Formats: sequence, C-alpha cells, structure tokens
Amino acid sequence: MAVVAVGLDLTRIDRLEAAYARRGERLLARLFTAGERAYCEAKKERFQSYAGRFAVKEAVMKVLGTGWARGVRWVDIEVVRERGSAPRCVLHGRSAEIARQRGIASIHVAITHDAGIAAAVAIAEG
Repeated sequence: MAVVAVGLDLTRIDRLEAAYARRGERLLARLFTAGERAYCEAKKERFQSYAGRFAVKEAVMKVLGTGWARGVRWVDIEVVRERGSAPRCVLHGRSAEIARQRGIASIHVAITHDAGIAAAVAIAEG
C-alpha cells in the first residue's frame, strides 16, 4: 500500500481543559464518542488523553483534506485502543465516505504528550 497523506497536530492540554471548564459535558459529547469518553475518564490525567484524541481528530481531518467542513463531525473520527495495543483510527459517517473517495484504506495514528502538549500523527494508506 502507498501513503496517500500525512497529518500532524499539536493540542495544548490546558486549552482543552479550559474549554471544558466553560462548556462542560456538552463539549465532550460534541467532540468524543462514548467509547473515547469512557477511556479518557478512566485515566488519572484524563485531559491528556482527551487532548491526544483531539489532536488525532485534527490530524485525520488534514489527511482527509476537509478540516471541519464538508459534513465531517468530530465523533465521526474515533480513536480506539484495546488493552496492550496501539491506538487505531475508526472512521464513521461522512469521514468514512471521504476516505473511500480519496482511496484511503486505513489510517495509522500515533499519540504522545509531554510538557502540556499532546501531539498526534495520522498516516493514510491507500
């Protein structure tokens, strides 16, 4: 398979936490799936995990070439992680349609966080 696109994003953890302080649960429901929320809420530093997943969503929007437009919803890009496995990206709805149209068969992701920053890379293969 060939690389179709690469996306990268950085997210300040404190910025996401401040947005939550202003908007509360509505923000989390708009940005994250139930599975993502359950994963993050089980973590001691939950906003590190939320920020990492937010960065993945931004990076994936870049590989899709959409940004926040063209009907792509935050919850259509889901980060799934089974115990003992690397995180993976699952697309739903309009995001999945756009990926098919662009010839994207899979999207590999990596997440890290340090010094108040969460970072993610998304590599789309076709």
